[in-house]
Amino acid sequence: MEIKEKYERWLRNATDDKDLPEELISIQNDEEAVYERFYRELKFGTAGLRGIIGAGTNRMNVYTVRKATQGLANFLNKKYDKPSVAISYDSRIKADLFAREAARVLAANGIKAYISRELEPTPVVSFAVRELKTSAGIMVTASHNRAPYNGYKCYGNDGCQMTDVNADAVYSEIQNVDYFNGDIRLVDFEKGLEVGLIEWIDDSVYESYLARVQEQTVNEGVCSGSDLKVVYTPLNGAGNKLVRRILDRIGISNVTVVPEQELPDGNFTTCPYPNPEEKAALSLGLELCKKTDADLLLATDPDSDRVGIAVKTKNGYRLMTGNEVGIMLMNYILSCRKEKGTLPANPVAVKTVVTSRLVDRICEKYGCELRVVLTGFKYIGEQILLLEQKNEQDRYVFGFEESYGYLAGTYVRDKDAVVASMLICEMAAYYRKNNKSLDEVMTSIYNEFGHYFNRTESFEFDGAAGMKKMSDIMASLRSKPLVDVCGLKVTEISDFLESFKKDTESGKKEKIDLPKSNVLAFSLEGGSGVIVRPSGTEPKIKVYLTAVGKTQAESAELSEKMFRFVKEYMGISE
Repeated sequence: MEIKEKYERWLRNATDDKDLPEELISIQNDEEAVYERFYRELKFGTAGLRGIIGAGTNRMNVYTVRKATQGLANFLNKKYDKPSVAISYDSRIKADLFAREAARVLAANGIKAYISRELEPTPVVSFAVRELKTSAGIMVTASHNRAPYNGYKCYGNDGCQMTDVNADAVYSEIQNVDYFNGDIRLVDFEKGLEVGLIEWIDDSVYESYLARVQEQTVNEGVCSGSDLKVVYTPLNGAGNKLVRRILDRIGISNVTVVPEQELPDGNFTTCPYPNPEEKAALSLGLELCKKTDADLLLATDPDSDRVGIAVKTKNGYRLMTGNEVGIMLMNYILSCRKEKGTLPANPVAVKTVVTSRLVDRICEKYGCELRVVLTGFKYIGEQILLLEQKNEQDRYVFGFEESYGYLAGTYVRDKDAVVASMLICEMAAYYRKNNKSLDEVMTSIYNEFGHYFNRTESFEFDGAAGMKKMSDIMASLRSKPLVDVCGLKVTEISDFLESFKKDTESGKKEKIDLPKSNVLAFSLEGGSGVIVRPSGTEPKIKVYLTAVGKTQAESAELSEKMFRFVKEYMGISE
């Protein structure tokens, strides 16, 4: 079907949400705007759907949500006798609407839908899937994307985001569903509640979740009576209630919430890009830290699966990177549990391929097996599942990725900013009793294990032209790979799409035994490195730089030189 035909069909039929006809009429004479909305379907993958909210096949709206859910329902009804699904959502625009639409479709297909009464963090869905023993889970969220976006994550019955195999099977079912010819079944939401095919998730599930989070404490009672001052911002998202409740439970009582960012607001008016990786998103929190003389700033993203921090130093506040927080937590958990005798025999930690190599050094010190997986927390969750299948889940101690995602414990299978917030505050209180700030702790880790400077840069490419540009950059890097960077020779090239790594000196290749992923990694002499990959959830190419020097200042300087070199090599002018 031609794009013009698709547009006209939607103009005739997409009337269930009044915003859609208005938008479609407003663009009828704008060929580019029509093209952007209809040139493709939103792709359903292991991260589900994600896109700009609006009208069209390439947008998030009630029709694309219904179509995806009908495909999911067809998949579940073929796989299970009596399937059920847990559903929640965050503060995104239309997130509650999309969650209810998903429940309506599932119920109409005879599938029990458990839905939260209000917005909840993403990890709660992962927990609810396991607690309620459902066949799948749906979380309506676009994580930390800008306000115009929304998304739809799917979970398997193990609480992990869907695997490639199942996501492909669901996508195949989705492709057989038409938006408007009657393929999509719907039931009235209230009718679904009445007949028991839609049910509100009971508060006991959230109580059980918080109890499991609290079980992950390393030094129980260390926060009681602590004078640690915390400023917290949920960035107008879903973390506000549960993060504050868990901090109160462990004894962190001096918590000040950023008032402008406390309540849910999908417009994110005070932080257009609600990403705790971005300093701009933390500006109000940092201002409040200065006013209250806080020791620590916590910031969770809108669906509260990621957390960023800033810590008080002698010269103001220091923003910690995702790598640094993960490194400190890994070191804290392993060192304290070893000292207390609570570290399991043959402990296992997990990190992603783009996460700091400093973690390897820490795990070596404490005799902890470190497993390295592809980018995406589902692969960390998969490692927990593999341990569980051998009845060895207690060996898992911690997993994290550089993009501010952390998990201790096996009660969920996704990153969890609630448990991470708890452990960060506990860690800060523990070191405070030992007269150390987190800034000093991080410095001591660098002094002990090496001055690794990790840096992540993103380049955005919007629209159809942007997608082609990203593809061209990756193709060029494969045909003309880096040979050296700032005088540092490339010693090994790893291509996770072609599934090989090659020693540049000998030319010898080895197979990479991981699922295929569009990632290129260049190892440099001296421990430095460059990794390039397109984001799986945003129209971006990400570049991960590791620079190793004799001091942190030297490493930072090398990182800047590497960044400029790689950016020019890739032909990026912005």
